[in-house]
Amino acid sequence: MLMAAVAGGVCAAAGVLACGVRQPSCTLLAPSVHRGPRDCPSIALTFDDGPSESTPRLLELLELYRAPATFFQCGANVRRLPHIARRIAAAGHEIGNHTDSHPLLALRSPGVIREELRRAQHAIEDAADSTPRLFRAPYGARWFGLRAAQREFHLTGVMWSVLGRDWKWPAPRIAQIVERGAANGAIICLHDGRELHAAPDIRATLEAVRRFLPVLLERGFQFQTVSQLLCPMYPVCPRT
Repeated sequence: MLMAAVAGGVCAAAGVLACGVRQPSCTLLAPSVHRGPRDCPSIALTFDDGPSESTPRLLELLELYRAPATFFQCGANVRRLPHIARRIAAAGHEIGNHTDSHPLLALRSPGVIREELRRAQHAIEDAADSTPRLFRAPYGARWFGLRAAQREFHLTGVMWSVLGRDWKWPAPRIAQIVERGAANGAIICLHDGRELHAAPDIRATLEAVRRFLPVLLERGFQFQTVSQLLCPMYPVCPRT
């Protein structure tokens, strides 16, 4: 009976830890938000893993529909393409921290996690003259030590309420996922890069964005950066 109780306790602890690592709404390992207020028809589009050589095509689509977005960027990609990071900031979009080299943070030491955030923070500041106030963990996986690193660099963790899985599905299915998940306060996660790969193929993402932007605008939604979306939830808004 004792062994059964111990095994049950271990399983329960593992379940709680798994929730803390990957569940968007869980704040066990680091504070984060996964959606904005539900009383206003606003949506935040977010794009991870950039910048990439394909990002300018996405910027053209966002400009066409006057849709601001938040880009969670990897420091290594920013150093490779600093002019694109500057272009994103100049267009009025928000830039967040997505670590330096896009590692899975689970099982990494607090020192490694801190260095990943620090290097990305500095790369973005140097290239875009913009200090990130938001952070998204690669693969959505948080770990011990992230809470302290976020606090040190004054970063608000951001997860999502809609995951488009645009690295996996064709454009029609991505657009369908986004359109079905769209709701007041939704934070939508897509990608303008593929980890640290140069010249990634994001044609499915671009076509999906081209499809769903006019649909959601027709439904009465407005697009905001994550910081703009979260403003009603904080006494002091994160700076854009």
